[in-house]
Amino acid sequence: MKAEDIAAVAEYEHDPLGYACDAFRWGYGELKDYTGPRAWQADAFSRIGAHLQDPDTRHKPLRIAVASGHGIGKSAFIGMAISWAMSTCDDCRVVVTANTENQLRTKTWPEIAKWSRLSLTREWWNVPAMSIYSAEPGRDKSWRADAIAWSENNTEAFAGLHNKGKRIVLVMDEAAAIADKVWEVSEGALTDEDTEIIWLAFGNPTRNTGRFRECFRRYRHLWQTLQIDSRTVEGTNKEYLNELVATHGEDSDIVKIRVRGQFPSQSVKQFISSKDVDAAFGRHLDSRAYSFAPKILTLDNAWEGDDEGVIGLRQGLHFRILATFAKNDNDIDIAQKLAALEDEHEADAVFVDAGYGTGVVSAGKTMKRAWRLVWFAGESADPGCLNKRAEMWKLCRDWLKEGGSIEPDQVLADELAAPETVSRLDGKIQIESKKDMKARGLPSPNRADSLVLSFAFPVRAKDRGGRPIGGRQAFAVMDD
Repeated sequence: MKAEDIAAVAEYEHDPLGYACDAFRWGYGELKDYTGPRAWQADAFSRIGAHLQDPDTRHKPLRIAVASGHGIGKSAFIGMAISWAMSTCDDCRVVVTANTENQLRTKTWPEIAKWSRLSLTREWWNVPAMSIYSAEPGRDKSWRADAIAWSENNTEAFAGLHNKGKRIVLVMDEAAAIADKVWEVSEGALTDEDTEIIWLAFGNPTRNTGRFRECFRRYRHLWQTLQIDSRTVEGTNKEYLNELVATHGEDSDIVKIRVRGQFPSQSVKQFISSKDVDAAFGRHLDSRAYSFAPKILTLDNAWEGDDEGVIGLRQGLHFRILATFAKNDNDIDIAQKLAALEDEHEADAVFVDAGYGTGVVSAGKTMKRAWRLVWFAGESADPGCLNKRAEMWKLCRDWLKEGGSIEPDQVLADELAAPETVSRLDGKIQIESKKDMKARGLPSPNRADSLVLSFAFPVRAKDRGGRPIGGRQAFAVMDD
């Protein structure tokens, strides 16, 4: 590297927009039809520059999430951003991941390599497949960018992303499909002090659940967000985009995702819509709307060490969580807690998930408790459902649509909207298993299942001095 070249590039250390404008030969060769970064790209570069130029924010993590329609040039932005990040900071470390290895290998990385090749600093780098590293002898390990396919079962690459006192850049492409576990591990790793930390997430907003979605909702206070309509971007195929709108409608999910950069009302496989959950979340009901209905107490016991046990109570259209607790192998202790709540609330029925609740029910029998085990894999009373799990989730979905109310609990709301359906040739409803949800990086939906359990069997309110109350939401515990 020539000293004068290093000095010239160093001027752009905290000015990525300036670098993007000056480090590439706009109007020539492969860039002959372009005059510089697109408007949204310039905006994003300016955000990075403003963050780094301010001493108060420079060493705080910068998170930028971009949800967009098709064809806006996000891969080009990633390529320019990485070229800037590596060229203006010694021993910069970059990790790029995407939803699949094929996406990384065939789409994301070729674009990154292209912009490294087009940069005025191209001679500074070796660019083999799936990596870029310094051509300076002895610095190939410390000054580099790597493409790494994500895996919730192998997160060491993300957990080990440290570069104290230097610069770290983490890029997620097609971020909507990256497992929540990878997001969580990445967030925990980007904690180095006195370090420039930049986290960029890009994607078409294909799913209405998951961490990418929550960048724009629950975690919006942590992320700078951009939602970009492809029709507003220079160089996009306006004729095709307008055709999509004319065919499907401005408010269709296809147009929201592919054109407007908006999240869909409901993901393709999502069983319970976020719209219905949001409507139930914190919905206020007068007690007279449910006080007549039976009280159904439920227990979803913890499966593994990181799961939580949950005791819930549903009365008609109202549901609330009474207790949560860490995994506890002492069945007698849990049974005592459940019995105390049964007495306190005068529950008309108690349903327990049979998966890890058989011991609790056995302990309850010694206490003269008539609790009922629910086998999620058991036979469904609804011929349109594969099993009991599908039947209960279907009834829960109907309950939400009919005006069900859940108290403010973001974890519960997220869990209700998380499960996806499994396609079947026979048309029966099948809900993905907890195991499959964990494979997507999602936690076990214990709080949601505590609500779902309340629909296991018909229940009728006990006679407490008056006649039993019937109706759609007020059933009696029926004999098998």
